[in-house]
Amino acid sequence: MKFRSLKTRILIWFGSLAFVVLALFSFAFNYFLDQSINNNIESKLQFTAHKYKADQNTVSPRNESYIKAQSTGIAIIHNGIIKNQNDAFTLKDYARYLQQKQRFFILTHDEDDDYIDALYIEKLGNNTIMVFQKDIDNKIENFQDVLLFLIPILLFVLIFLASKMVDKVLIPINKLTSATKDITVTRFTKSIDLPKEHDEIRELVESFNTMIQRLKNGVERLDRFNSDVSHELKTPLTVIQGEIEITLRKLRKPQEYEKSLHTIQKQSKQIEGIVKQLLLLTRYAKENVDASFELCSLDALLMTAVDRFQGELVKKNLKLHIERIEPISLNANPVLIESIFVNLLDNAIKYTPENKNIYIDLYRDTKINFVIKDEGIGVEEAQLSKITERFYRADSSRSKKVEGFGLGLSIVQNSIDLHGGTLKIDSQPNKGTKVSVSL
Repeated sequence: MKFRSLKTRILIWFGSLAFVVLALFSFAFNYFLDQSINNNIESKLQFTAHKYKADQNTVSPRNESYIKAQSTGIAIIHNGIIKNQNDAFTLKDYARYLQQKQRFFILTHDEDDDYIDALYIEKLGNNTIMVFQKDIDNKIENFQDVLLFLIPILLFVLIFLASKMVDKVLIPINKLTSATKDITVTRFTKSIDLPKEHDEIRELVESFNTMIQRLKNGVERLDRFNSDVSHELKTPLTVIQGEIEITLRKLRKPQEYEKSLHTIQKQSKQIEGIVKQLLLLTRYAKENVDASFELCSLDALLMTAVDRFQGELVKKNLKLHIERIEPISLNANPVLIESIFVNLLDNAIKYTPENKNIYIDLYRDTKINFVIKDEGIGVEEAQLSKITERFYRADSSRSKKVEGFGLGLSIVQNSIDLHGGTLKIDSQPNKGTKVSVSL
């Protein structure tokens, strides 16, 4: 039978374990108590036997008077025949014990377990002395009766106390259960009060509260992200839809159709660019990025990225100054590393006016450092904390004269985070921007 309640399962496990422990304790207690009682009886009978002294053939008068005076049964046996005994010695089948090697016997009563008999045998030359004690109070039976009565009571008390303890432990867990039932995508419960004790339950509550806060922040970012994506995709889709509707209203010249198709192609490429960059942002996570790492030559990846922008540099008459590029190898994801170089170079070229300078530097000290400086339009200090957010573009660059989706620095920040690095941006309006990457 399966029990769904954790408390029920705990109590069943605890009750079963407690029953086994109590049973083992009862067995051990009975065993050692029985041994103790038997040893005590044996010692007394042995002491009585040692009081008696006889030679191999005769029984002295002194010994005879000693035997008769004893309340314990004593018999002197010679060659299997009783030579002397007192009235207390009532054992009838004494002969069966003479040939046995054992010296001490406990004889139980078939009709009554409350009393037992004890027999002690000792060889004294040719004689054998038997000491017999009849109707000894069987104390072990009394203890067994008491234990049989106490064990169920003790088991019930232990289970009752365990139930109270489990209830106390499960209070915060029950609160967690109630809190999780109230969680929806649009509604998050308040944090649960922390228990006073600094134990595993407190750690569980702290983890739950932290998880709730992360979920809340994640949903807020997701809502903002969905809003931004909808806004960014809405514009090119609207342009495409408008071009198609206008073009289909009437027959047009081939040149007009060609112009409309170019417009649609341009907007399609813009949508494709947004989708590609979003896929790059979501493809890798901290849980799976390590599997994509390989030994990369950072200087080679940087030079490849520089070669991609030679046309744009020439077009704007920008001078790219390579201050230093050291040969550096790193176990990393080459796609993400290249995206760092490409996006930072792309931003520097986009936002730097014609006939200006751009400087790049790649070197290793305690860390691997990549620095790119430009003489561009810069960013206001108040906006620096936001420019790595997805689809965020500084006010001075919102003009469509500068193409972009506001995803470049988000990709850079995400790629650096996945490699355990840091990103630092220093900028002044109309003076330029310095971006420092440390890996």
